[in-house]
Amino acid sequence: MRISEIYASLQGEGLLAGTPSTFVRTSGCNLRCVWCDTPFTSWKPEGREMPPADVLDTVAVLAPRHVVVTGGEPLLLDEVHGLCRDLRGRGFHVTIETAGTVLPAAGSPLADLVSISPKLASSAPPADTPGGWAARHEAARRRDDVIRELIACSPHQFKFVVESQADLDEANDWIDDLGDAIDRSRVFLMPQARTPEELAARTEWLAGECRRLGLRLAPRHHITWYGGRRGT
Repeated sequence: MRISEIYASLQGEGLLAGTPSTFVRTSGCNLRCVWCDTPFTSWKPEGREMPPADVLDTVAVLAPRHVVVTGGEPLLLDEVHGLCRDLRGRGFHVTIETAGTVLPAAGSPLADLVSISPKLASSAPPADTPGGWAARHEAARRRDDVIRELIACSPHQFKFVVESQADLDEANDWIDDLGDAIDRSRVFLMPQARTPEELAARTEWLAGECRRLGLRLAPRHHITWYGGRRGT
């Protein structure tokens, strides 16, 4: 499996924010979000091939008992099934971070938490992006059937990246469409931001909207703590 990086840090978002975690970041993605904060796993994917056994050994020498399998899009890799199974078999708590648009051939892998970040219309790259990525992204970004399978197999949380009122409206409509299949107490709105300054400004607005809608706010602590640097 192609791995971009493995490192120990603190989870910055969602239900487990602040938890010491080892991040296993796979390389490769079926989407091209215009604001992607890990372009080295999507726009220009890089990394090295590692057998799952080597990934397990690398994780084992790090301290955290929580492991986040992320990307890129980790569910593009068939090996993610065995990796998650073996990690859990060794007593690790496993979170899978995914856009919820694709599944491995064997279906949804089991995890202690599946963290789904659905991509809103504003995530699409410009229409003139080489490779036809605007159309490819738009065609692939919403797969409610995949989302429903994921949340049927593992405990879930949702994180919607929001920058504008249009984003907020689309996210709210999407949540309504999924209906009783999801636990609204586990739905987070997360400000789109690359810097601590952007984060502070957008968080102030979004916090009020979360109160109004009865949804949770994901402050994206890692940007405040580390400035969004790679490997943090």
